[in-house]
Amino acid sequence: MLSRRAVLSWAGCSLVLGQNPTRSQFADARAYDRFMGRWSRRLAPLFLDFVEVANNARVLDVGCGTGAFAMAVANRKTESRVVGVDLSREYIEYCRTQNPLNRVRFEVGDAQNLGFPDGAFDAAASMLALNFVPNPNRAVAEMKRVTAPGGRIAAAVWDYGEGMQMLRAFWGAAVALDPAAEAKDEKHMPLCRRGELQQLWTDMGLARIEERPLEMRMDFPSFNDYWEPFTLGEGPAGAYVAQLNAAQRDALRAELKQRLNAPRDADPVSLLARAWAVRGDVI
Repeated sequence: MLSRRAVLSWAGCSLVLGQNPTRSQFADARAYDRFMGRWSRRLAPLFLDFVEVANNARVLDVGCGTGAFAMAVANRKTESRVVGVDLSREYIEYCRTQNPLNRVRFEVGDAQNLGFPDGAFDAAASMLALNFVPNPNRAVAEMKRVTAPGGRIAAAVWDYGEGMQMLRAFWGAAVALDPAAEAKDEKHMPLCRRGELQQLWTDMGLARIEERPLEMRMDFPSFNDYWEPFTLGEGPAGAYVAQLNAAQRDALRAELKQRLNAPRDADPVSLLARAWAVRGDVI
């Protein structure tokens, strides 16, 4: 059970960027929500179906971002109590403004040093965040510690290398124009390839482990709707665009239009998105 202090305040922990310089790439919650948050909300129900938590579960969402998974749990599991934690104070403040439910709390904290007692939750999950953690083993160990025996630990990460076509098109165009962009390509992210999350769960001593791809489509009503979020400065791709001059941005935009076969700004764009998800149980 949660301690009395935790029940009253749901005092927090969080995502995990620590001193990682990528933290500066996640500072504007509304911009992130426009860029990736809308797709997180599409993925969250698929991830929740995979995680399989009870209706009355106590659930910890580690690296909650703009709250997609936490709110999916709360809205579908109507007797659940949910804590969402993230390192970004800006994201947490945004989550609080969007949350009408007293069963859900959002707090700032560090996923590598969770401020909860042992066994405080029935499930702990991290959706689209674990690859940004400096020490994911430590974060999973903390998720395991705060989850009661028999509880579930789960995570999902975009397949940046092959299955995330929105970003494959972007980085392919960027590298074609600027070979130095290869080093910034998100395909180099950890834990984003088949089997990597499963191996981490095995290494951390979890039981009944299963890994599965979660697939969906990103339907953009226009090329402009696809391109504009890249200019908002969020995430590695946004940070890359932010350091380009006007001519370089225009060239990248034109290259993307050609690659996506969208000669007009109003042309729709539909792309496959795949995440790898893993689940396992605490012994």
